[in-house]
Amino acid sequence: MKKHGFILLMALGISCATTEKSGLLPEDKLIVTRKYVGNFVDYIHAKPLNFGDPHLIWIKTTNDTTYGKISAYSKKCDFRAGDRIYIRRIYSSPEVFGNWEYQIENDSSVFYRVNQYQYDNKVLVQNWF
Repeated sequence: MKKHGFILLMALGISCATTEKSGLLPEDKLIVTRKYVGNFVDYIHAKPLNFGDPHLIWIKTTNDTTYGKISAYSKKCDFRAGDRIYIRRIYSSPEVFGNWEYQIENDSSVFYRVNQYQYDNKVLVQNWF
């Protein structure tokens, strides 16, 4: 009986011991999926330079000094002046490995897929999270 009690006590002690959190990203960084980037001001459409290249829009917000102009794939932009604009990251895993996809959106149902690299200030979108 003493042997079983000792084993039970050891198992309880091990299960209550503090453990070091491991992982590639801190836990709080995984939770943030939507970030406010300012109110919509204006946009500029950039035609493709070569046949087959995508159409881009450059979106200017009130926080332009922090984020620069945000590029997204589209021919036109349906945001209205003053709309609160957010960057959302979505984890997609079509098969074995997944990746983060980014979109720019307002509070209603308008959203566009964001170009990964922001040429204005040479920052990757993933660095904003």
